[in-house]
Amino acid sequence: MAAPLLERLRDLPSAGPVLAALDGERHVWAVGGAVRDLLLGGVPSDLDLVVEGDAVAVARRAAARLGGEVLVHERFGTATVRGAAAVFDLAGARRESYPRPGALPVVELGAALADDLARRDFTVNTLALRLADGELRGVPAARGDLEARVLRVLHDGSFRDDPTRLVRLARYAARLGFAVEPDTAALAEAAVATGAPATVSGERLGAELRQLAREPQPAALAALAARGLGRALLPGFRVDRELLQRALASCPPDGRADMVALGSALRRAPVPELTARLRALALTTGEADALVACATVDTLVNELRGARPSAADALLSHGPLEAAVLAAAAGSDAARAWVERARHLRLSIGGDDLLATGLRGPAIGRGLRLARAALLDGAAPDREAQLAAALAAPT
Repeated sequence: MAAPLLERLRDLPSAGPVLAALDGERHVWAVGGAVRDLLLGGVPSDLDLVVEGDAVAVARRAAARLGGEVLVHERFGTATVRGAAAVFDLAGARRESYPRPGALPVVELGAALADDLARRDFTVNTLALRLADGELRGVPAARGDLEARVLRVLHDGSFRDDPTRLVRLARYAARLGFAVEPDTAALAEAAVATGAPATVSGERLGAELRQLAREPQPAALAALAARGLGRALLPGFRVDRELLQRALASCPPDGRADMVALGSALRRAPVPELTARLRALALTTGEADALVACATVDTLVNELRGARPSAADALLSHGPLEAAVLAAAAGSDAARAWVERARHLRLSIGGDDLLATGLRGPAIGRGLRLARAALLDGAAPDREAQLAAALAAPT
């Protein structure tokens, strides 16, 4: 099975030039998700390569074959090969140890492949394919767990060492559709109960949450809610599958579906605590604003009840689009109409038109706002009516 697997890898458009550049290198392995996905019959999205030995020397030889260049990261034992046909990274095999729970690992280079595989998160991510001949390796349980479609940690201290693996457990469960092996589930529950997430930096947890929000939904958020992890990370976290599915179904291309998904689980979350937590997780200002607005979506729905289209536009146009999408999913017809149609309406007149009528200064802005309100409310469908509405603005 290994040789056909290597041929499948070689046939991938993104992988073919990489393997050609590494031709003849006996100690280079494709590892982790790429091998896992190939064995599952999928197409890997990226290729992680590990070298038993000197990764920098291998990278230099590969660059020479490509007629490219090498960027060396001596501290991390990695190198980036850049050529016209391919750009890829090579990492030296390494061991890792954790000086304390949640700390970044201490890395020791020059390890054997088996040591490198033993530092990984789940057994199904330890599979390695040698590029020279297609030999397949992994920790003892790897192939069996892959066939059984289960996620299993490599040792009992895995979540204690690196609590971000708790979020990754939810991510992989959703993406792959795998079950969590019972002992691993018990270890995850114990890690959450004893406060393991608090031992790792908020920035690292926030990075994992961003990725989880982009996984298949509602499976990813449901997996995060399991064993109390969602509430341990975000105050007020609660998954409403129906609301989430309605919101994602109506999220337009220019909206962030990942923030809509995460925001749906934060409806009615306490705003002060949520704001502080999002800051600690190092989310961007835009992401945090969207999630806080989603937390108060019930207030928004009430404000929109019975509102004219122009009043709805005034409420929604200055807030995050994601909150408007969630308000529509929560039952606001005004929000739905604004998301689907009203926000896209454009006036047939502009500032120059109002200047030509003699308006000056702030009166122009007021005129355009009045014209837009009339357009939204159906009172000014054409240019003449919009000009008339604009000129009704007090000077």
